[in-house]
Amino acid sequence: MSKILIVDDENQFRISLTKRLNMRGYETVGLDGGQEAVKLIRKDSEIDVIILDRKMPGMSGEQTLKEIKGFRPELQVIMLTGNATMDSAMETGRLDAYAYLEKPCDLEKLIEVVDQAREDKIHAMTRHEVVHVERGSVRKWLKGSHNSRPGIIMLGVLLFALINFLPAPQRMVTLLSAPKTGAVTDPHMGYAYYKQMREGENVASYYSRSYKISNSVTDADGKKTMQPMTPDQATRKARIVLGILVVAALFWASGAVPVGITALMVGVVMYFFGVLRPDDIAQAYAKDAVIFIFGVLAISAAISKTGLDRRIGLLLLGPTKNLPLFLFLFLPMLGIACSFVSEHALIAFIMPLFIMVYVTSIRAAGVKQDKALAVMFVLSLCFAANCGGPGSPAAGGRNAVMLGILTDYGMAPTFGQWVKYGLPFVPVMALVIGGYFFLMFRSKLKVKKLNVSLMVRQAAERIGPMNKNEYITAATLILLILLWVTTSDIYGMGGPVILCIVILNIFRILRWRDIAGIPWDVVALYASACALGKGLAVSGAALYLADSFISILPGFLKSGEGLAIAVSLFTGLTTNFMSDGATVSAIGPITIPMATISGTHPWMVGFATAFASSFAHMLIIGTPNNAIAYALAKDPATGEQLVTLGDFLKHGTVVLILSFIVLWAWTFMGYWRFIGF
Repeated sequence: MSKILIVDDENQFRISLTKRLNMRGYETVGLDGGQEAVKLIRKDSEIDVIILDRKMPGMSGEQTLKEIKGFRPELQVIMLTGNATMDSAMETGRLDAYAYLEKPCDLEKLIEVVDQAREDKIHAMTRHEVVHVERGSVRKWLKGSHNSRPGIIMLGVLLFALINFLPAPQRMVTLLSAPKTGAVTDPHMGYAYYKQMREGENVASYYSRSYKISNSVTDADGKKTMQPMTPDQATRKARIVLGILVVAALFWASGAVPVGITALMVGVVMYFFGVLRPDDIAQAYAKDAVIFIFGVLAISAAISKTGLDRRIGLLLLGPTKNLPLFLFLFLPMLGIACSFVSEHALIAFIMPLFIMVYVTSIRAAGVKQDKALAVMFVLSLCFAANCGGPGSPAAGGRNAVMLGILTDYGMAPTFGQWVKYGLPFVPVMALVIGGYFFLMFRSKLKVKKLNVSLMVRQAAERIGPMNKNEYITAATLILLILLWVTTSDIYGMGGPVILCIVILNIFRILRWRDIAGIPWDVVALYASACALGKGLAVSGAALYLADSFISILPGFLKSGEGLAIAVSLFTGLTTNFMSDGATVSAIGPITIPMATISGTHPWMVGFATAFASSFAHMLIIGTPNNAIAYALAKDPATGEQLVTLGDFLKHGTVVLILSFIVLWAWTFMGYWRFIGF
C-alpha cells in the first residue's frame, strides 16, 4: 500500500482528498503546513509521494519543496495549486518537482500521476543512491537490497576474522622464510620481486626492507634499533591481504555496499593493519592504469558530447543490419582489432554508441526498458574485447610481462610467432561468445527488430555534417592513439590521455563539469584493485595462492598439455581478482621453470598463462574493459545502472567456462598440435 502525504492549508479540500484516496486503497496523511511536513518527512521513511499546495501561510510550497529535496531527493512531489503561474511552474521544475497540476484536478488524472510518480521513485532512488530497505522480518533485513545487504556484510566480517585468526599454513611460513639461493628449486622463485631480492634474503625480510615495515627494538642500553619482520609477522600480513581479497570480491559480486565504499575499504584495511605504508598505498591507488581509466572516461564524454561517436559508429557498424550480424560478424572483427589496438580504448569509444542504439531501440519499440538488450550489448562487447588478448604481443601489458619472463630463459618468441599461436583463438572465441548471447537472449529481447547500422546512420544524419568541435575532437583522438602506439613505453597509457584532456579543455570542448561528472566510483574501484594486487604480490599472498594450486595438481597435469591446461585454469580464475599483469607476474615465474623441469616447451606454458590472463569476465575489477563498460552502462534518462555486478558474475562465469573449453579443445588439442613447438 502506497503512503501519500497531502500538504494543504485548505482543511475541507485536504480532508476530502484524503478520504477519496483512502477509498482507492492508498494510505494517506494530511497536514496543513510546510513546516509540519518537513518534520514528518525527516522521521517517516515510508512516504512515497507528496501532494503539495503552493500558497500556504508560513512556508510556501516552493520553500517546502526545496527543504524536502535537500534531505530526501528521491521523494516525488506533485504540486497541486489553485494559484498557478508560469514563474512558479518554472521554479518548481527547477527544484525537481515531479508534476505541476492546477486545482480543480480530476481525481482519475491525479491518481494516474500519483501512480507514475510511485514508479519513478524507484529510478529516483537509483539516481540518488538511496537504499531501499524492505521491512517485515529478520530474513528480509539480512537480505537487504542493492548497496545494503547486512547479511553479506556480517558474512564478510566473519570470513575475514577466520582467515586472520586461524594459524598460518606451514607452507606459507616456508615460502616467506626460505632464503634466496638463485637455484631453480627455490620454492619462492614465483615471488613477484624475486629478482630484486638479495642473495640469502627471504620474502619476509625483502618485504620489510623494501617497504620500510620494521620492528622497533630497544636494547639493554635503551638504544632503539629497527629489525626486519619475522616470517610469522609477514604471514600475518599475507593473510590480511587474502582476507581483504575474499571480502572485497564478496562485496563487489553481491552489491553488499556501494562499489566505491568497498574500493575505499580495501585501502583503509591495508592501512590500519600495516600491510603497506600510507604513501605506498596512495601510490598503488594512483597507478598509470587508474589514470588511464579516468582519462578514457573523460575522453569518452567528449566524444559522446560532440557527436563524434556516431561518426565512428558509421565506420565500424556499417554491415551490422541485424542481431546475427552484430553477434557473428562484428564481435569477431572487434576481437581481432583488440589484438592489435588497445581494447580499453575501443570499448570506451564504442560503448556510448551502443547505449545510444539501446535508447533508440527501446523508444522505437515503445518499451520503457529492455534489460536483456542492454546486458547483451554491454557484456558481449566487453567479453569479445577481453578475448582479443591472446592475438598478439601488442594486446596488453600481460603479454609483455610473459615475453620478459621467456626472454630470461632465452626462449622469447617473435611477434609473428606469437600471432601464429594466438590469433586463431580470437575469432573462434568471439563466435562462441556471440552464440552464447544469441541463444541466451534471443527470446528475452523486447526489441524484436534490431538494425544497428540504420540507427547509427539516422543518429548521424540528425546532427548534420561534422562541425569544428568534432574535427578538433577527432584530431585529438588520432593524436591520442598515435601517442599510445609510439610512446606508451615512455609515458605510459595515462600520460597521453591527460594531455588530450587538457587540449580538449583549452578548446572548451571538455569542460570541468564534464570531467567532474564521470563515474568516479568505477575509477576508485579499479584503483583499489591495483592496490589489492600490489598487496597480494608484495606480501607473498599471491605466491602462496599459486604454489597451493600447483601443489595439488595430479601427475598427468604436471607436464605437456596437461600442465598448460592446469596453468591456464589457475591463471584464468586468478585474473578475475588481480590485474592481468600482476597475475602473469606472479604465476609465470613459477610455471616456466616447471615446464623446463618436466620437458614441456616453455612457449606452451607461457602462452597458456598469458592467454588465460585475458579471461577476466566475472568481476569488473579484472580488467579496465569491464570497469569502463560498467561505468558507461547507465540509462541516460533515469541514470539507472543497466548492467549490474551480478550480471557480470552470472554471464561472466559461463563465458569463462566457455573460454577454457575453446582454449583447451581448439588451441591446445587443436591447431597447436598441427603447428607444433
